[in-house]
Amino acid sequence: MGMYEDTDTAVGAAGRSLWEEEPARRRRMPDPVRDAAVRAVLIVAVTLTGATVTFFLTLTGSWLALPMGIGAIAGTVVATWGVLDVLITRQMWNQRYGVVSVPSSTARDRRRERRRANREARAEAAGGADRIRRSGAGPGARPAVWPPPGADRRYQASSGRG
Repeated sequence: MGMYEDTDTAVGAAGRSLWEEEPARRRRMPDPVRDAAVRAVLIVAVTLTGATVTFFLTLTGSWLALPMGIGAIAGTVVATWGVLDVLITRQMWNQRYGVVSVPSSTARDRRRERRRANREARAEAAGGADRIRRSGAGPGARPAVWPPPGADRRYQASSGRG
């Protein structure tokens, strides 16, 4: 057995194996975003290679510099599209599947406590009276904003005109 065998302990190393799993630092990208990122990296790599070849062809005065220059410009446009595709795909994924807009239980409990305290403060300020007053309940009952339908002469029974 050599020093680099895949066993629990390595020969020559103090209790350390060759293969150690470490937890990932970040979560894995979703598949559509990763596909767009790989596509963008390949397009940018080809574009940079074409731009470098164009630069050297221009220095040497070759006739291929003009077609390669046009190709480099087109490649720049396509590479820009590829990078924007990554950003748009990532944003779309986050909007569809990523963020769950549910408040945490801590925020919910705090809001519940605040509402309860406000309700108690209002009840103490009103002297324990009910918030919703029934019509005709108590001496300070306000009249209704809209009169009942029977009070309007337009809605009374017909007077025989016909």
